Amino acid sequence: MTRFAYVAVAPDGQRAKGITKADSREEAELALYERELRDIRVTEKPGVLQLEITARRVKREEVMHLSRQLGAFIKAGLPLIDAVHSLGQEADNNSVRRMMAEVEEGLRGGEKLSDCFDRHPNIFPEFYRGILRSAELSGQLDTVLSQLAKYLERDLEARRKVKQAMIYPTIVALMSLVTVVVLAAFVLPRFKEFFASLHAELPLPTRMLLAVTDFLTAWWWAVGLGMAILALIFFAVTRTQGGRYARDKVFLALPVVGGTIRFALVERFCRILASMVGAGVQLPEALRVATGSLPNLVFRRALGGAGEALLEGEGLARPLAATGLFPTTAAQMMRVGEDTGTLDTQLEVTAEYYEGELDYKLKKLIGLFEPAVIIVMGVVVGFVAVALVSAMYGIFRQVQG
Repeated sequence: MTRFAYVAVAPDGQRAKGITKADSREEAELALYERELRDIRVTEKPGVLQLEITARRVKREEVMHLSRQLGAFIKAGLPLIDAVHSLGQEADNNSVRRMMAEVEEGLRGGEKLSDCFDRHPNIFPEFYRGILRSAELSGQLDTVLSQLAKYLERDLEARRKVKQAMIYPTIVALMSLVTVVVLAAFVLPRFKEFFASLHAELPLPTRMLLAVTDFLTAWWWAVGLGMAILALIFFAVTRTQGGRYARDKVFLALPVVGGTIRFALVERFCRILASMVGAGVQLPEALRVATGSLPNLVFRRALGGAGEALLEGEGLARPLAATGLFPTTAAQMMRVGEDTGTLDTQLEVTAEYYEGELDYKLKKLIGLFEPAVIIVMGVVVGFVAVALVSAMYGIFRQVQG
């Protein structure tokens, strides 16, 4: 049986709360009702061991499906509390079930959906909750939930493309690394004994390879410790504001990679800003939330200055262009939106334009990355092969001579 925490009103009008056991939420509510309790709110309360075993992180994909289903239920005329209850009961993820049970409890207590989602900032991003809050005021909750689901779907699709494109070069790199490790750990030591027994003079590539192998064999722990220390230093530095800013600035300055990151940030910024403005959020607030959704500190600091300029009456397009981070095309599109009163539409058009440009940039980046990995690994494996073959050939010539 499952343990349920409940809050209700007793027959004397006093507030009653406690724990009850039942096979399902419905049975728990029925048992409490038979005890003459009213205004019953029941929440599943799993034990500590069950939490440790069943706890799972709520993925962005699950949030997307949840948004789409909730919007569809509301559009079909189902009351919000019933829609939340149904989705919570049907969820496979225990974390989603518990979260939806808490949301249902809040709704029954008179709270808004956005207020309930505010208690789960790790599941629902700030821009998501901000758009939802505006949708509740405008009465367009079903439409906005559908739009949020589409945005999350596009975001997931972009990440999926990057992951799929990285599979092949990653496999090539791993196989090449395994080959080098096998040669260095098992093949070279035996060749070294063979060369030593013949007292032959080894070619330079072979001596270089053996020197590297001997060094790594003797000092592998020092190399590993050094790499770990460097990783810890990098992690500690990038935890500070100055370190993060320097790291993000370096990434933006990298050839090819920097342009791809820049287009990805512009597309994300325009998409979120368009969704929030279209939902009726005031532009300063929408700009603040859209800026906060960007992971790059260089963009966030520059856009913070743009927000101050916006409050001073300079509009949006001019301050964004002044940052030097937004392409001229993006600033021009936003200026057209401001002049014609169609800023949300122009932002959406800009986001779609840079979504296409981002796909092109990603294909170009991956197209350069794949041959680069193959060339580097080919050089390493080729050097090992040349070192071994040249040694064998040199020994053969010495024996013949």
